[in-house]
Amino acid sequence: MWSLKIITVVAAFALATASDAQTMSASNGGDSFAAGTTITETYGAAGDVFAAGEIVSIAGVADGDVHVAGMDVDVDTDTEADLYVMGGSVTIGSNVAEDVTAMGYSVRLTSAAVVNRNARFLGRSVVIDGTVAGALSIASAEVTLNAPIGGDVRLAAEKISFGPNARIDGVLTYSAERPISIPERVISADRVQFEVLTNRPMWQEMRETWDDVEMPILPTFVTLLSAFIVTLAFFILIGGIFLTFTPKHVASMRREIAERPGHIFLLGILGLSMLFGLVPITALTIFGIPFVPFALLLIIVAWTLGYVLAAYAIAMRATLALGGPSDPSILVRLSVLAVAVCLVTLLNFIPFVGWVVNYTLVLLGIGAMASALFNRLIGNPGYAYDVDMKPIEN
Repeated sequence: MWSLKIITVVAAFALATASDAQTMSASNGGDSFAAGTTITETYGAAGDVFAAGEIVSIAGVADGDVHVAGMDVDVDTDTEADLYVMGGSVTIGSNVAEDVTAMGYSVRLTSAAVVNRNARFLGRSVVIDGTVAGALSIASAEVTLNAPIGGDVRLAAEKISFGPNARIDGVLTYSAERPISIPERVISADRVQFEVLTNRPMWQEMRETWDDVEMPILPTFVTLLSAFIVTLAFFILIGGIFLTFTPKHVASMRREIAERPGHIFLLGILGLSMLFGLVPITALTIFGIPFVPFALLLIIVAWTLGYVLAAYAIAMRATLALGGPSDPSILVRLSVLAVAVCLVTLLNFIPFVGWVVNYTLVLLGIGAMASALFNRLIGNPGYAYDVDMKPIEN
């Protein structure tokens, strides 16, 4: 149930951002929300915390529950309630007033962590270096216990080991293929119960699956290249459609961006704000709730078209400035668009600067579209321009 809660709340919040590259944070009713590719947050939350992303690193304090999901997760947020974590690689170093539930390929409770009630872990490899005041339950292929446990401990694993700081004050019940030797300093023999590990086929299948899974923190080169090629083809397809069927309108908006960038940029801010404002305004009305997905879709479409338009406009201006043909063929214009998309995509690998440049392009493109729309609505379409950038009558 807790994992469903994380996925439902954060996925809905991430959808509302309408941008894969953007990391968004918000609060509502004391709860804090964060979603994006890389999340680094320090909280002072009065309520619950929800965070999801590829790489998540959070700290600070929270008065409510903390819910985290990601590929590489590092939690140092102290909480007065429960902590729920799900990820590929999970590291917990926080003080938790109540319970901890965590699952992942590898899970570690660091020596800085303190769990004041019960802890439950599921993973391929689980390492416990932090103190657990209550009961500890672990299901894993490999378990390493190296901390004091105040309550009962139940372990189900193929390999169990104890570090120098391990101590169990309650009863230890462990399931393994065969009995293991447990040091007296960890727990006296009269408080140890052994159970033969059952459901061997299930554990064997899980282990084989885990062993076959690669858990890279960063995408592989092939993945990045494939995504880049698909994205490039998508943008060229969009550009080809508009350059073929509406060349005059594209030329007009391109001229707007080239000649009035400041004015168009401000219109882009206004236009994007209006689009985002459609979501809560539509949701406030009973009859408008079914149209919320369409409002979100409109944001995504405007974002994508604005991005392509601005990249093309700047690339064409540079081409003309360098002596390119004043009346380029459709093939040349598509080639310019392809080069522009390649360059702006590479900018994403530059921290902060890449995002600023790409976001600026989106605002310029949306501003040009907003200008054309506003002029059309007030009955003053102004001039349109042909491919040569020469005014033509509408």
